[in-house]
Amino acid sequence: MNAYLLKNGRILDPTQHWDMRGDLRVREGRIAEIAPVLTPEAGETLIDCTGCWIAPGLVDIHVHLREPGQSYKETLQTGGAAAVAGGFTSICCMPNTDPPLDNPTLVREILARAKRESPCKVYVVAALTQGMRGELPCDYHALKQAGAVACSDDAFPVQSAEVMRRAMLGCAAYGLPVVTHCEDQTLSAGASMHAGAVSALLGLKGAPSSAETVQIARNALLAQETGCALHIQHLSTAIGVSLVRWFKAQGVPITTEVTPHHLLLTESACAQFDPDAKMNPPLRTEADREALTQGVRDGVIDCIATDHAPHAPFEKAQPFPAAPFGVLGLETALGCVLLWNAQLPQPLEPLQIVNLLSTAPARVMGLPAGTLQVGAPADVVVIDPERRWRVNPAELHSQSRNTPFKGWELIGKVRYTFVDGTMRHAAE
Repeated sequence: MNAYLLKNGRILDPTQHWDMRGDLRVREGRIAEIAPVLTPEAGETLIDCTGCWIAPGLVDIHVHLREPGQSYKETLQTGGAAAVAGGFTSICCMPNTDPPLDNPTLVREILARAKRESPCKVYVVAALTQGMRGELPCDYHALKQAGAVACSDDAFPVQSAEVMRRAMLGCAAYGLPVVTHCEDQTLSAGASMHAGAVSALLGLKGAPSSAETVQIARNALLAQETGCALHIQHLSTAIGVSLVRWFKAQGVPITTEVTPHHLLLTESACAQFDPDAKMNPPLRTEADREALTQGVRDGVIDCIATDHAPHAPFEKAQPFPAAPFGVLGLETALGCVLLWNAQLPQPLEPLQIVNLLSTAPARVMGLPAGTLQVGAPADVVVIDPERRWRVNPAELHSQSRNTPFKGWELIGKVRYTFVDGTMRHAAE
């Protein structure tokens, strides 16, 4: 294996509370040594990291890789390439594929293929119900044995409280977190954006905030009753933040994430009928965006995840109401988060940013990632936090192009990404 010496960087590791200047040595796929100054050894590739952060590889626990069945949108290879270009060394793929990842054979197949085809590490979130139809529980023991790290029906949230309760009991028995998109579809049916001033102006049906918050409350109550670890995906509402805060205070085993696009954008991004601003949950109001920001700041929101959802250009080219929900996120996440942070009256410290994008999501899913401890796998990212760059969809590594940030100037660029000590990405 290659050996590297990363010199003169700002080493950031939330697991060790490190924010210091120093050098990091990578040898035989692992982090071998960290010190203020290390002397180069024979056979090492020396990389000058002056002005850069050296951090644990980023971790994204909410990614749609679209395989099997939708490889015209994304593949294990292209999604993995997008991940390492964005600094992510570990990602969790969602089960809403064709067919859904609802049985151990498919879970094993994706894990085996990912080892061969993806430049980053891939973990599988398996389906919560058979066929993701929200009716019958899966065999959670078999899914866990096959390698699943959690269960979710993601874009097809379970509508029946009784089915959800049984699923939570089953997952709790085998230590599988339930990961859920919270949406009461009796409230959101036919909606293509948030129900508010912009939807009224455009004449489009909108989804009210209650479509999210009703299910947050229901699922949190079921988690309290069953003892199942509950992770709420892509929180989007101010009331949702308040609910999560309250349930956490009651000792409910609940965590949550927010996306970069919900931190930066509001419903106004949809005002020009741009399908690339169409996502689920939808972009909401400025008050919601501010509440999400505060939720990140005070720790109610545990981590940031992208909900990377690639769609082919011909799909997003449809009129706004007919276009599919979802936007890309892997390659723009870091730059969006640093841009958002730069706009705050009191920006978060770099160590907090690394925690939100690496250590905390790894902890939520119980993944062996998010650390620079000596002896750990050398999943490392080198970031230039001052580098500004403009988003050109044609230059992205993803197979799709549906980003709401096209043309934006973002802050912060990944210079190098290492996975198990192998350089998987180097910026030009």
